[in-house]
Formats: sequence, C-alpha cells, structure tokens
Amino acid sequence: MMLSGRLGPGALARLWGLLLLLNLGRAVRASEITFELPDNAKQCFYEEIMQGVKCTLEFQVITGGHYDVDCRLEDPDGIVLYKEMKKQYDSFTFTASRNGTYKFCFSNEFSTFTHKTVYFDFQVGDDPPLFPSENRVTALTQMESACVAIHEALKSVIDHQTHFRLREAQGRSRAEDLNTRVAYWSVGEAIILLVVSIGQVFLLKSFFSDKRTTTTRVGS
Repeated sequence: MMLSGRLGPGALARLWGLLLLLNLGRAVRASEITFELPDNAKQCFYEEIMQGVKCTLEFQVITGGHYDVDCRLEDPDGIVLYKEMKKQYDSFTFTASRNGTYKFCFSNEFSTFTHKTVYFDFQVGDDPPLFPSENRVTALTQMESACVAIHEALKSVIDHQTHFRLREAQGRSRAEDLNTRVAYWSVGEAIILLVVSIGQVFLLKSFFSDKRTTTTRVGS
C-alpha cells in the first residue's frame, strides 16, 4: 500500500519488469552438468561459439578414485587451447578466436576399474545488462542501482551455493568410502581373531592330551 501510494501505475509496471529481469538475470548461455564417467572411458561435449566471445570452463571431480580426471579443450581447427592431466578441479577462461564448434573432453582412460562423477560449468558470453542505456528519473535510477546490486549479490550467492554443494557431495563420498573401508577392516579383524582363538584352543588341547606310546617288537 505504501509503495502504490508513492508510485503510479506505470512505475509499478516497470517495477514488476525489473523484478522479472532479476529472475531472468542469468541470461548468459551456460551448460552446467554432472555426469558419470566410467573407467577407461572418454566423454566429449561440443559448443557453438562466435568469434570474440569470452568463455569459461570450470570442472571438478566429485567422486571416484583419487578424484582426478584428464581435461582437453580444442578450437574448431583442432588446436589445443587447454590440456591438463589428472586434475581434481580447475577453471580456464579464453576468448574465441574464430566462429565454429569448440570441443572439450574429459577422460578417465588412465583408470582401469574406478568410475568418476564429474561436474562442469561452461559459460559462454557475459551477462547482458539489466537495463538499456536510456535516461531515467532519479527515483527509478536509484531503484535500478539497487536491483543491479541485488542481482550481483544473487549471482554470488548462487556461485557459493554451487561450490559448497560440490564440497558437500565430495565430503559425503569420502566419508562413505572411509566407512566402507572401516567396515571391511573390522570384519577382517573379527575373522583373524576367530582363527587365532581356534588355533590357541587346539594348541592348548594338544598340551594336555595323553600321549600314548606304542611299542613294536620285531621278531628275530
């Protein structure tokens, strides 16, 4: 009620438009995927990029083995822009030198029995401006500045949430793996103790058992 008393119907409509822009703020083209990468396997992804567009590739291994993977990025001519071996996580930013299809691959071919879970975020381009460059009245300019600040804060919150969600998933995987190893170790200790106990029982029994001596006469 207080807001409608200060702003007219046109300003309110524009305000709702600003709020809608906040919800659509992340209009930058991005691919954010989590996928399974089996052992001795290689997975590639392709993206059409225009010349001069700034791109960022960020990846992290969530579960599996030593939490490492090979990553390779190539331009449309097959020139290697980025190549790393057995990386747990990394981020790479580049500007497209030409139009075409760019390829980036994740490889687990060095692992013979451990599959991995890999997360990557491939961003193409920058966020578009929230508002067109045109003259505004002072009140709306202040409102737009506040909306831009909120938009940037929300982007930061989303990035932090993604980061902590990945860390939580990786930590849970490590805890489950450790719990499995402890369980196997406990079962092994129980079996060893059982075998040793049975062996001690038979050993003590042999000490207290009567030994009968058999004499054999050999006739001449």
